This record gives sequence, structure tokens and C-alpha cells, in this order.
Amino acid sequence: MNRSALTVPPPGTPEPRPHPDALIGEKLGPHYAKCFGCGPDHPTGLHLEAVSHDGLSVTAEFTVGDVHQGAPGLAHGGVLATAMDEALGMVVWLLRKPYVTGRLETDYLRPVPVGTTLHITTRCTGVVGRKAYLEAEARLDAPDGPVAVRGAALFIEVPVAHFTEHGDGVGGMTPDREVNP
Repeated sequence: MNRSALTVPPPGTPEPRPHPDALIGEKLGPHYAKCFGCGPDHPTGLHLEAVSHDGLSVTAEFTVGDVHQGAPGLAHGGVLATAMDEALGMVVWLLRKPYVTGRLETDYLRPVPVGTTLHITTRCTGVVGRKAYLEAEARLDAPDGPVAVRGAALFIEVPVAHFTEHGDGVGGMTPDREVNP
């Protein structure tokens, strides 16, 4: 993938370190029950479930349904980008600070048919100040299946007040999670 300089950590950036309280080996759970990406209460959402095994990467699965198609029988590219963004966002949950997507790059390598289960792997490649650099890969039907989508992102740390000033605050989020677990 030919990533922009905006989604690659600057040279000499030290390897990121997991937060001491990062959830490891457990399902991360949704950050908000009605979230289109991870919320179990969204009727047409992705219902992404994720696990981290090291505190800096996440594996997640998403099965493409009829409600996710663009062309007949194929996943909509925007839905695939959303799945990548959601899985990337789960990595920054592990850092235990609130972040928002600043930039998302998505490369579509293969069509993704309805009924396919995407196996998404994401990882944090660097943290510099308020910026977190992330990469993702989605494979068809198995963790070692063919790569269908690749992504890279820059997430920006924001104060919790960002969600009150620009949205509906943390209304509806569980008190133990609010913005991040």
C-alpha cells in the first residue's frame, strides 16, 4: 500500500507501548450500543466484535449482509471503509484516551460478496503527541484468506468535551465506557 505521509509515523518514532490497563484477551465490547460500527442495538449496523491480544492491535470480524450492499451482491465501498474505521478506532480504545479519525486511507483490492465474513486486523504503528498512526487489513472468510481491503489512518486525541460540544455528549454510552473503556 502506498500510504500518504499523513498516515505514516515520522522517522525515528519509538514503537508504541500498550497502556497498562488495556484490555487484553477479552472482547472489547461496544463503546455505544447504537453505534453503526460496533453497537448491538443498531438494526443494520456492522456489529463488529473485537479482541486485542497485545494491547496495540485488534482482530475483528464483520459479516456482510444484504443491508450492506452497493452493487447487487457486493459490499458497498463506504461500508467497508466504515468497518476499517471502526476496527482502527478499537485500537485507540486500548490507549485509554478519546480519539477521533483525522484521516482514513482505504485501498480496495478485491470485491467483497454479501455473506462474506471479513477478518480485520489492525495495529497501532506509532503515537506522537496527540496523533496515533494505525494500519488495517481485511481478509476474506478466514484470518489467512485473501486480502480484500487495506487501510491506514491518523487518529487525533481530543478532550471528552469534544463529544459534548459537537454531538450529544456521552448520552446513551455506558458509564464504564463513555468514550473509551
